[in-house]
Amino acid sequence: MFVDLSDGASFADGFPHQFFKYLRDEHPVYWHKPTAHSPGGEGFWVVSRYDDAVAVMRDPQTFSSDKVPPRKGGGTGLNDENHAGFAINASDDPQHKRLRGLVSQGFTPRHIAALETELRQRAKTILDRISDPSDFEFMREVARELPLQAICSILGVPEEDRLELADWIDQGLETPSEGVISREHLLLVQKYGQELIAEKRRRPGKDMLSDIVQARLEGEAETRLNALELINFFLLLFPAGAETTRSAIGGGLLALIEHPDEMRKLRDNPALMPLAVEEIVRWTTPSIYKRRTATRDTELAGTPIKAGDKVSFWEMSANRDERAFAAPFKFDISRDPNPHVGFGTGIHICLGMPLARMELKIMFEELLARFDSFELLASPKWMPNNRLHGVREMRICAR
Repeated sequence: MFVDLSDGASFADGFPHQFFKYLRDEHPVYWHKPTAHSPGGEGFWVVSRYDDAVAVMRDPQTFSSDKVPPRKGGGTGLNDENHAGFAINASDDPQHKRLRGLVSQGFTPRHIAALETELRQRAKTILDRISDPSDFEFMREVARELPLQAICSILGVPEEDRLELADWIDQGLETPSEGVISREHLLLVQKYGQELIAEKRRRPGKDMLSDIVQARLEGEAETRLNALELINFFLLLFPAGAETTRSAIGGGLLALIEHPDEMRKLRDNPALMPLAVEEIVRWTTPSIYKRRTATRDTELAGTPIKAGDKVSFWEMSANRDERAFAAPFKFDISRDPNPHVGFGTGIHICLGMPLARMELKIMFEELLARFDSFELLASPKWMPNNRLHGVREMRICAR
C-alpha cells in the first residue's frame, strides 16, 4: 500500500485515513520514498502516531524548523529553506522567540476581544446575504467570508481588496505545487503584502499589522521586524488565517450534517459550544502536516533517523490515533478531555488560536440560531492540497 503524500492530487477525495491507519499500526515512523512531486526530489520520514508527533513538536533542538541543508530547486511554501530563520514557523530559538515576541504584540487579548462585536455582526450579515438558502455553495458564500474579514481586519486590508486576495489564495491552493500555494499566486500575495506593509510604515492605522510593523522589544539589538520578516509574517498569516478557519467551518458543518444526533445535542445544549469547537478542530485538522529537519542522528519509536533527514509529522493522523483518543473516528461534540494537536503544541503552537476559536464559536452560534436544518445537495468536493486541506465546495439547503 502506497499513497504519494507529496502529491496534492492524493487528497482530492479527502484525507487518506485508511493509509494512515495502516501506517500507525504497521509503520509509525515510515520512510516516504522520493517521487516526482517530492520537494527537492528527496524522501522524508512520516510520523503518524500522536505521541511521536508530539515528541517531534516539543523537541526543537533535535527537530529543527530552520536548520535546513542546501537543497536543489527550492520550494514555494512557507516552511522551507527560502524562509528559514525569517518566519515564525521556520525558525528556532532564540530567533523564534524574538519573532514571536514582536508579532504577538499585535495578538493581544485586547485586540482579539475588540474584534468579537464586529465579527458577530459580520457573521449575521454574511447569513443575510446568502443568495438562495434552498440551494447555495456554502464554502464560498459563508465559510470563507468570516475568516477572510477577520484576517483582513487584523491586517488592515481595505474592503475593496479583500475578495481579490481571497481569490488568489483559493486559486493557489487548487494549483499543484511544492508549497502551500502555487508560486504564481504566492507572488501576487507577496507583492500586495509588500505594498500594504510600506503603507503601514508611512501611515499606521488602528490594526494589528500597523502595531506589528512598529513593534519593538526592550533590550534587543534588533528591535523591529525587518522587511523579509514582515513579508513572511504576512505570507504566513493571510493563507493560514483565512484558509484553516474556513476549512474548519466547512468541515465542521459537514460533520454536524453527517452526525444529526450531535447536531441535536448542540442545539439542545448551547453550553457545549466550546467543547464542540475543539472537536471540530480535531475532526477537520485543516493544517494536516508540518516538516522539520533532524539536527543529529537520533531515534524515534525505535526507528533510526539521520542528521539532515526531513521529518514530517501529520497532525490529522495524530488526531485520529486510537492510542490517544477513545473512538477517534466518532465525531463527539462533548469529547472531554480532547488533547488534539489541531493548533499544534510546543513553541510553535498556533499564534491565532484564540481568534480561530472565537470565529468558530460565533459562526456556529449564528448558523444554528438562523437555520433549523441543513441538507447536503451533493457530495462535497475536497481541496487537492496536501498542506492546507479541507472542503473546497459544498452545496447545501438551509431551512
